[in-house]
Amino acid sequence: MPTTAKRLQKALAAVTSHYPRPVTPLADPPAGSGLKPVLGDDGIPFFGNTFEALSDPLKSAMQRFERYGPVSWSGSLNMNIVTLVGPEAVECAWMNRDKAFSSEQGWEPMIGPFFRRGIMLMDFAEHMHHRRIMQQAFSRPRLNGYLDLMTPHIEKSLANWDVRAGFPMYTQTKELLLSLASEVFVGSTLNADENHRLEKAFEAAVRGGQAIIRADVGNFTWARGLRGRELLQQYFRSEIPARRAGSGDDLFSVLCHSVDDEGNAFSDKDVVNHMIFVMMAAHDTSTIALSMMVHHLGRNPQWQQRLRDESLALGKDTLDYDDLSALPSMEPAFKETLRINAPVGMLFRKTVADTDILGHYVPAGTLIAIHPWATMLREEWWPNPTTWDPERFSPERREDKVHRFAWAPFGGGAHKCIGLYFGGMEVKSILHQMLLRFEWSVPADYTLDLEYGTGPTPADGLPIDIRRR
Repeated sequence: MPTTAKRLQKALAAVTSHYPRPVTPLADPPAGSGLKPVLGDDGIPFFGNTFEALSDPLKSAMQRFERYGPVSWSGSLNMNIVTLVGPEAVECAWMNRDKAFSSEQGWEPMIGPFFRRGIMLMDFAEHMHHRRIMQQAFSRPRLNGYLDLMTPHIEKSLANWDVRAGFPMYTQTKELLLSLASEVFVGSTLNADENHRLEKAFEAAVRGGQAIIRADVGNFTWARGLRGRELLQQYFRSEIPARRAGSGDDLFSVLCHSVDDEGNAFSDKDVVNHMIFVMMAAHDTSTIALSMMVHHLGRNPQWQQRLRDESLALGKDTLDYDDLSALPSMEPAFKETLRINAPVGMLFRKTVADTDILGHYVPAGTLIAIHPWATMLREEWWPNPTTWDPERFSPERREDKVHRFAWAPFGGGAHKCIGLYFGGMEVKSILHQMLLRFEWSVPADYTLDLEYGTGPTPADGLPIDIRRR
C-alpha cells in the first residue's frame, strides 16, 4: 500500500494538474539576440509544479515535453526550473562548451548538505583536478582488486538468502549492496553492531536529500540525514591515519594513496568527502539496476535462460574481470534495463551565465533539470520505448546509435560517471552467481509500483517467486 505521504502527493498532483496554466516565457531574450524564449508555466502559487513532479517525475517530464518541447520551464517552491528532454537538449548541458552550467550549484539545493564536495559537486578545473586523482582508484588493476574483495561476500550472501514465493528482491538487493559497499569501499573491520550503525548513517544521509521538510528540526528526514553525515565524517576521519599507513585494496585505502601523474594527492578532508559521495553513488544506482534487471528477466524467461546458458557455458562459479566480455547477452540486457529504469532519473545544473539551449534563451541563475530517463523512453528516438527488448542493442539494430546521448544513464561530458565500469562489474558478478544458483519469475498479475528518490524504486520491495536450482 502507498504511504500516507505518497497518497497525499498523488492527491495534490491530481488537483494541480487541473490548475489553469497559461503558457508564459521564462524570460525575454536580449533584443537582437535572435534567441527564442523558453516556454512553460509556473503552476500554483509558491509550490508551482512541485507536487506533480514529486508524485511522478517521469510523467511530469513527458507531459512538459509534449506541451512545450525539449526545453521548458516550470515553477517549484518559488524557483524556476528548466527541464531538458531529448538527446540534443541534454547534450547542451552535459557538454557545457561555454562553461555556463555549474554542477555544484545545481546539486547544492538537492543533496549539498549530505554530499558536499563529492566529485559530482565540483566544477571546471577543480573537478578535473580531483577526477584525475580519483581515476587511479578505478583503473583496471584496481577493479580487479575490488572484484576479488566482493566475490566471497556475494557467495556468502546468496547462500544465506531465504528464497521463496514473494521474495522481496529490491529489499534484499539493497541490503546486499549496502553490506558489499562496507566490504569493498570501506574495507570495514568493525563488528556487526558497529557496521550496522555505519550503514544506517549512510542510509540516513541518502534519504536526507529526499526530504520535504528541509530543516534541521526534530527527528525528521533532513535532520536524520545531517546526523548520518556527521557520523560518517567522524568515522572516516578517525580511520585515515591507519589507512595511509597501510596497503589495503579497498576503495578507502586506495583513495588515501591515489596520486595523479603530477604527484597530486587528496587531503584528509578530500578523502572523507569523496568516500561519502562515492558510497552513495555506487550503492543506490547498483541496487536499482540489479533488482530491476532481475525483475525484467523474471518477466522474460527466454532471456533469463539465455543468460543462464552463457553463464553455465563459462564453467565458472564466479567471474574474473576478463570473463565479463565472455557473457555477450548480459551486456544488452543490462543496457536495456538502464534505459527503461534509469537509476538516476534527473541530474541538475545551474546556469552561472546567460546562455542558450537549442536556441532558447536561459538567463544566469536558472536551475536546470536534465532528464535522461524521459529521453530514453521517448518514441522519437526509441521504437516501442516501454518494451524491454535487449535486442535493440544488437549489432544489427543498434538503436542507441541514433544520437550519442539517446542512451545516457551514466550522464555525459566532464561529469560522466567515473564508476560506470565498477557498477557494471558489480551487477554482472552478482547476476552471474544468481543465474547459476536460482530460477525466478514474476507473478502474472503483478503491477510494478514505483516511488521516486534518487531514482525510480519499487514501493513494495519488488516481490518475485524464486527457488534454488
